[in-house]
Amino acid sequence: MPAKTIKADSAAEAYLTLLKDRDVDYLFGNAGTDFPSIIEALSKSVAGQSSSPTPMTVPHENLAVAMAHGYYVATGRLASVMVHVNVGTANAICGVMNASRENVPILMTSGRTPLTEEGFDGSRSLYIHWGQEMFDQGGVMREMVKWDYELRNAKQIETIVDRAVTVAMTEPRGPVYLSLPREVLAENPGEFTFQSPTRRVAARAASADANALDEAAEILAAAENPLIITASMGQNRAAVPALESLAERFAIPVITYRPRYVNISSDHPMHLGYEPGAYLPDADAILVLDCDVPWIPSLHKLNPDAKVIHLGADPLYENYPVRGFQCDLGIRGSSGTSLPLLEEAMASREKSAKGRIDARRAKIAGIKGDQAAANQTRIEKIASGAAAMDNSWVAHCLNQVKQDEDILVSESQLALGNMAIREPGSFFGTSPSGGLGWGLGAAHGVKLGQQDKRVFCVVGDGSYMFGNPTPAHFVSAAYNLPVLTVIMNNKMWGSVRKATLGLYPDGAASSANQAPLTYLDPAPEYHKIVEASGGYGEEVEDPAELQAAIERGLKAVDVDKRQAVINVHTTYDDAAAIADAKR
Repeated sequence: MPAKTIKADSAAEAYLTLLKDRDVDYLFGNAGTDFPSIIEALSKSVAGQSSSPTPMTVPHENLAVAMAHGYYVATGRLASVMVHVNVGTANAICGVMNASRENVPILMTSGRTPLTEEGFDGSRSLYIHWGQEMFDQGGVMREMVKWDYELRNAKQIETIVDRAVTVAMTEPRGPVYLSLPREVLAENPGEFTFQSPTRRVAARAASADANALDEAAEILAAAENPLIITASMGQNRAAVPALESLAERFAIPVITYRPRYVNISSDHPMHLGYEPGAYLPDADAILVLDCDVPWIPSLHKLNPDAKVIHLGADPLYENYPVRGFQCDLGIRGSSGTSLPLLEEAMASREKSAKGRIDARRAKIAGIKGDQAAANQTRIEKIASGAAAMDNSWVAHCLNQVKQDEDILVSESQLALGNMAIREPGSFFGTSPSGGLGWGLGAAHGVKLGQQDKRVFCVVGDGSYMFGNPTPAHFVSAAYNLPVLTVIMNNKMWGSVRKATLGLYPDGAASSANQAPLTYLDPAPEYHKIVEASGGYGEEVEDPAELQAAIERGLKAVDVDKRQAVINVHTTYDDAAAIADAKR
């Protein structure tokens, strides 16, 4: 049995050495008084005296978690976050919830207030050590993580770390939480021996049941109007060509509803856009593929004869308290391995379905043509001055400069129908939990993981403020992570406004000049915040100037190797918001 033995002056040193051995590359940290042993061990590592993940100083907990989130979706590699006791844990919960709902693994850790008042290395020595203790610190995180524990002594380190890593990386993946008491971190084990490589690995993804896949094949092949709805399948990039092959071969249209990844190329002949509502009444078979919310029951009505199939690592989303979507067939299995098997099962039925396949192919081509024409008409209206600058124009201008290999991170209502998003791994969208402040941190985590790629970050003005811009711009400058950020600034909480108008379209808020708790006016000069960290900032009010402004921002990123922010003043259309709220 292979083993390594190191001299460790503290349990913290042993812990960090083991993380590095388990392929944890980065530790995103927001430090507190519980960190002395961690900082001492990291200092030894920087001096070449030990081994550890690369430490990243991140001056806000939510930003740190978002960076770990972004790093994972860009690379598929687990990162660790460490924050300060209960106060840091509480600050991080928004980011952890985002990761949880998107099945993103993060090794979330925090310090733990010293348990002892005296007598041990690391015992309480500061006034705050009494006020910061909780009866159950892990309870703050428990609902949002797959597993939580507290390290009790140095002899547990290998068992506990391996448990955390394997649970996090086993499908369905997700964050785990470990608290690290100060006395335990300060223990001096003298020597630390551990298995390397580990004999504890993540469980393999479940294989879909062959009989269930055959049943699904029969339902889809026999349907006149089958439909596929997905949101997150593209987290597994190997699944994208499998979906494209299945959809093309059998002419099954695909809706990517509130997408978080590139699930299918935007110009694939079977991609019908981002809204399912218009197609649900006619669909007689629906494959829900890695999608937590395939439609809104209060807005969208199904064909009463439709058969609905849910396929994914967790097809019923068992950690959601309420999720009552029709499910005639549920199949547990990885999309990457299941979709080729599903296509194979449908192959024997292809000949008998040829007439239906050919008819759908022609019909879908016509719908895509109509969609493209409608999008173009909107762009022409803005270009001519007949309509104000909105999210579709921002998307259009980005599309003129963005290349296929560039990466777009969006925490916004960017009009994706006006963009070409083709390559798997080139788009990442907001978690379904909608915890604001994700975009800036995620974009910098993506850039850290893909330093050879250009990264665009599109956020709303509210999301930008929640993203802790000063810490985010600090991180960008400190670690040479130049990102181009575009702020769609409509001076309001757009989602709040839309939700209000959706429920009260003719209410008092609809006619108010500025409804309470909705407007962000007077707007700060957001583009100047980045300048404090040496970045490039520019404000745009004229639609005709936007593309050139984006190009100047890219020059700052590409040539000057510094971050850039383009603050774009966009309009908000109440009528469009009401229509969108009903889709």
